Amino acid sequence: MKIKAVKFRNNGFMTQPFAFGGEDGADKFDAGIKYRSGLQNYVIDTGNEVILVDTGLPFGTPEESPDESTPIYTGKDIKSYMDALADLGYKPEQVSKILITHKHADHTGELKSFPNASIYVNEEECDADELKNLPNIVPVKFTDGAYYNFPESQKIADGIYYIKAKGHTKGNSLIVAEDDGLFYMFQGDITYTDEALYENKLSVVYEDLAAARETLNRVREFVQNHPTVYLGTHTPLGYENLEAKRVVDLHNPPKTLPVGDIIFKTKSGKYVCSVCGYVYDPAEHNGVAFEDLPADWKCPRCKQQKTKFNAA
Repeated sequence: MKIKAVKFRNNGFMTQPFAFGGEDGADKFDAGIKYRSGLQNYVIDTGNEVILVDTGLPFGTPEESPDESTPIYTGKDIKSYMDALADLGYKPEQVSKILITHKHADHTGELKSFPNASIYVNEEECDADELKNLPNIVPVKFTDGAYYNFPESQKIADGIYYIKAKGHTKGNSLIVAEDDGLFYMFQGDITYTDEALYENKLSVVYEDLAAARETLNRVREFVQNHPTVYLGTHTPLGYENLEAKRVVDLHNPPKTLPVGDIIFKTKSGKYVCSVCGYVYDPAEHNGVAFEDLPADWKCPRCKQQKTKFNAA
């Protein structure tokens, strides 16, 4: 089995209130503390199948323009998701299965580019806007019972398990691949950065807080009892863990490296939802500027507040 990271954005950041403030409140944490951010998804090459875990942002999604108040900035484009996948040596027609951690567009953005792949998604997410009109969706019903301390799972292939992990979204899932004595845990946004895993903190983005807490508890219990390589989406620690085969040790957190130089660029007038990737373009809304939208306006796709949007 070969596992590879599909890297398509880097040199971003997230603030501690964003990454840690889900339960205690963002105001309890220091906005001056920033953690590295970016975007990557993953490929599992079993030798017999090419399986993707999530499929990046939709082609053409604009970069954000961060400022001092930005809670999370996913970074600058390295290349498109599809180009990054091609650079790893894979063509769309080689992909047989896609395992979706959750519905948000930074995890499902290029599903349409894989018409021959079976797209596995928690059945509770199948009605999401991001997944509509895709004929190759396979609703996962989690019929294979418990996977260690996780009560509901579905075996996808030898050594590969799709596991219910609700909270961030109501249909959130994680994937575990077993290989050579290690457990590779692929997770979307159960935590946005590994520091939150070690500090036992939830981010401010969730649909079901109680379920998110239960899921994080189960994740922490699992990694305490099994040699686990933790593979996140929004932190370069995800691919760094993979490249080093670094096993989680909750008693020895990773060193927090400094965020690189932040480049503030001229804003386009567009705004991007930091949760689901929805782009608000004034040209498509009768010229109404984002700043002039009502205070209670919410993202049409994921229903998050205006404060979750970043300028592009």
